[in-house]
Amino acid sequence: MELVTDALQTTVAELPDSRVRVRVQVPPTEVERCLEHKAQQLGRELKLPGFRRGKVPPALVIQRVGREAVLDQAVRDSLAGWYAQAIQGSGIVPVGDPKLDLDDLPPEGGELEFSIEIGVLPTAQLGDYDGLEVPRREPAIEEQQIEREIDSVRERLAKLETAERAAAEGDFVVIDYVGSLPAPVADDDEEQEPRLEPFAGGEGRDQLIELGGGNLIPGFEEALVGASAGEDRQVQLTFPDDYPNEELAGKHATFAVTVKEVKLKQLPDVDEDLAIDVGFDSVQELREDIRARLIDADQARVDAEYREAALDAAVAQATVPVTPELVKARAREMWERMLHSLSHRGITREAYLQITGREEAEVLVETEADAEQALRREAVLTAIVAAEQITPSEQQLLEALEPTAEREGVEPDKLLGDLRSNGRLEELREDLAARMAVELLAERAKPISVAQAQAREQLWTPGQDAEHQQTVAGGAGSAPAKLWTPTEERSAS
Repeated sequence: MELVTDALQTTVAELPDSRVRVRVQVPPTEVERCLEHKAQQLGRELKLPGFRRGKVPPALVIQRVGREAVLDQAVRDSLAGWYAQAIQGSGIVPVGDPKLDLDDLPPEGGELEFSIEIGVLPTAQLGDYDGLEVPRREPAIEEQQIEREIDSVRERLAKLETAERAAAEGDFVVIDYVGSLPAPVADDDEEQEPRLEPFAGGEGRDQLIELGGGNLIPGFEEALVGASAGEDRQVQLTFPDDYPNEELAGKHATFAVTVKEVKLKQLPDVDEDLAIDVGFDSVQELREDIRARLIDADQARVDAEYREAALDAAVAQATVPVTPELVKARAREMWERMLHSLSHRGITREAYLQITGREEAEVLVETEADAEQALRREAVLTAIVAAEQITPSEQQLLEALEPTAEREGVEPDKLLGDLRSNGRLEELREDLAARMAVELLAERAKPISVAQAQAREQLWTPGQDAEHQQTVAGGAGSAPAKLWTPTEERSAS
């Protein structure tokens, strides 16, 4: 098939194992535009007699630097944008990293050609997805949940009172401290004891610290357990190797600490005064409010679980040709997305692997089961969107943007306009269409109790043949026969 975008012409050829080759042709006008733009950039840095800095004409830059050299840099700068435009214009959903093959640079007035070979989302062959029986539990909470919420209220209203005793774990202490590092020692210095020098940022006054809170350098809080008001202590410890301040990371330090006060956290009693402090007339009224909020929160979880179960039931009915290569590629994508999310919290790839005690290859293997199911779900939703001709309206797009618009303090139509101008509107449209497909599955599904679903699972026996098991589960093809139930994820975790 051949598709034309604003600037590029693409031809998509299907390959085996859910892969495609996209042949891309960049027209001469686009090639020359990029060449001109790159020449202007280089002209800002080029120094030529008779021209002020930054005022060298592009034509002269091309003449002096060479057309092929300027074009080579222009193509390198533009290739990522052309790739994104070609993928979007081709209407494919890429999976994994692409393999790019760039043809020779064209002569003046010629078009540039390159090809992209990449895995794509497989095409699902849908089974019957109307009226599927899907387990749905009733929202429920336990009394322990209410008690935990009450404890949280007490923690928020807790007061610190001076304790006339030595500090214990869980207490708070008010301290002054000065941190020092060993001073550099000259080669001819025969002094036995190294001299200590305070380091920048290592001093604090009237600092309130919770012993056992785990908020300070390992070993600091533990060293103050048993200290009394007015007591001085020397705390020696080593900064962690991954300490944010690289000048201190891995260094051995000594802290001179003066304990000024020991404070005990006093929790309020669960009585009418507590209820009044948080806006209720009685403890019973407080408990009922907590119960109602917990039920509402669990109802939202039940709805989400049911939608997911309805989708998985449709996936079990479908045939999706997922290859091991696609699974590995999607697992890699999921891993990289998680790392990107962790980086916003200051957690590096190395730190995460160290904390979890795993190798990257091990994480990728463990991710493959989720990656395979994610591919199946996405393929089925794409097929349902096409089968049901789901196309979100402008109003539905605006409604979907309302939560984001409210958080950012702008109008939804402005966000919609920004997405349109940035070329990201189709991404929103596809995401919303998939969500609408999930809602459609949930609306058409027939809810049954978790007990009914589990009883039907127990009908399977190891001696049953695969075809019979698929019939019981409502599955077909290579899809898993067992139907997911909302309780499985919690019991497995």
